[in-house]
Amino acid sequence: MKRRDFLKNAATAGIAGAAAATLAAPAIAQNVRELKMVTTWPKNFPGLGTSAQRLADNITAISGGALSVKVYAAGELVPPFESFDAVSNGTADMYHGAEYYWQGKSKAFNFFAAVPFGLTATEMNAWIHHGGGQQLWDELSSGFNIKPFMAGNTGVQMGGWYNKEINSLDDYKGLKIRMPGLGGEVLRRIGAAAVALPGGEIFPALQSGAIDATEWVGPWNDLAFGFYKVTKYYYYPGFHEPGTTLGSAMNLKVWESLSADHKAMVSTAMAAENSISLAEFNAKNGDALDTLRNEHGVQLRKFDDATLQAIGEASGSVVREAAESDEITKKVFNSFNDFRKKSIAWSKISDQAYWNARILPFKY
Repeated sequence: MKRRDFLKNAATAGIAGAAAATLAAPAIAQNVRELKMVTTWPKNFPGLGTSAQRLADNITAISGGALSVKVYAAGELVPPFESFDAVSNGTADMYHGAEYYWQGKSKAFNFFAAVPFGLTATEMNAWIHHGGGQQLWDELSSGFNIKPFMAGNTGVQMGGWYNKEINSLDDYKGLKIRMPGLGGEVLRRIGAAAVALPGGEIFPALQSGAIDATEWVGPWNDLAFGFYKVTKYYYYPGFHEPGTTLGSAMNLKVWESLSADHKAMVSTAMAAENSISLAEFNAKNGDALDTLRNEHGVQLRKFDDATLQAIGEASGSVVREAAESDEITKKVFNSFNDFRKKSIAWSKISDQAYWNARILPFKY
């Protein structure tokens, strides 16, 4: 080939290549899948709203931007407790919340968030991943066109904020308290008036006297909400939420439309956030509790054993009755309860035994 012809052909190829590159950019942009995530949390609320945002950012980053997730805080796109329906019907693509908010659909959803005297965070992980829990959760949620994942955990929660001391079961009579899920039903059994409120409505209700007490999460989140400004009695342990799983879910049709690679990316991001979230709560709660007690004069109180025993009895009745509400709930309960029994037997000689040994009065 003559040098002149070669240069001419090369130039032509270069122009064609440049044109192809110019056309490729918008083509790639057109392949971006934009996903709307609705949440039950206030915008960027520590540990909950920030967890949802971190999850969205990680899915976007891991996918190289091919899956672009935009977070909508509670009320921005839909009201917080309508997040499930929004994803189910396709108004939104994903949600981030707590599964017990959906107990009106089926009592079985409670078992995938928290039930009174149920599983701790590590036990929930074990049941979901290796005890058949995920398969049951998929079965339950698929009936609502939803694919669910664990996407966070608060760890053991606190018993709540009260405007009076709780010295016996009688102190619950007529007490107006915010507590969702089966925990709320337990308190109703012992005489309290339990209501479910989304996070953003709790402080004004407590401040106005519409409620006398509330549970939320733990010191880190409770400090951020400023509950110490309107009540000083802070109780533990949180019998109702021993290791609350935060759930994120995707519209099932959207999930099934993803490539195998993108499904793996989403699943990996969910699992990572589940671990990171629990670590964050455990890291932040101790310092926040010190601030509440030492800077804001909060009075820490422990429920006495007699009260906890009575609440435990009521909890057993409520959970067993919930199991009879429909076939899928019974199926979930049987799996959950069997795993709980095994976990208690193992924890007695593992975690619990070690914790008891660690607090012995030796110098370290």
